[in-house]
Amino acid sequence: MKRATTLSNKRATAKRAGEGDASSARLIDARIEEIGGWRGEMLARVRALIREADPDAVEDVKWRKPSNGMLGVPVWEHDGLICTGETYKAVVKLTFAKGASLSDPSRLFNASLEGNTRRAIDLHEGDKINEKAFKALIRAAVAMNTSSASSASKRAASRPARAQNKPKSA
Repeated sequence: MKRATTLSNKRATAKRAGEGDASSARLIDARIEEIGGWRGEMLARVRALIREADPDAVEDVKWRKPSNGMLGVPVWEHDGLICTGETYKAVVKLTFAKGASLSDPSRLFNASLEGNTRRAIDLHEGDKINEKAFKALIRAAVAMNTSSASSASKRAASRPARAQNKPKSA
């Protein structure tokens, strides 16, 4: 059990340091390869743009299940979820976890507009990505995550320590 805890701690430390998980990167590579065609190219392109916008973003793969060939959904995180990259038959969908709270002056969000939290960008075959606006959106999502993480840390630090109830001696 101690060995598993040590490996888990090393992985968490690597992720915090922005190194990511090599196995997650390989799974995303495999996903891109398996999808192929314009959808694989599009996913690879947005992946590169995310890395350019935030070199400290951590790639992960979540929701691995038989229906997606156990390859899961690519996820990019930095002090919280930035976005996911799902592929469907006619679209590559980038869902931003806190998209409804992000400024989108270039109007990249074109899906999931009715929700109170998430927003998505649906990319179709032949679509061109406004790279400058997309990178700005990634940076804004990271800034929101880091400010939220910082605020949570400050709130936790400012709380007085709880008094421990000691059992009364008989």
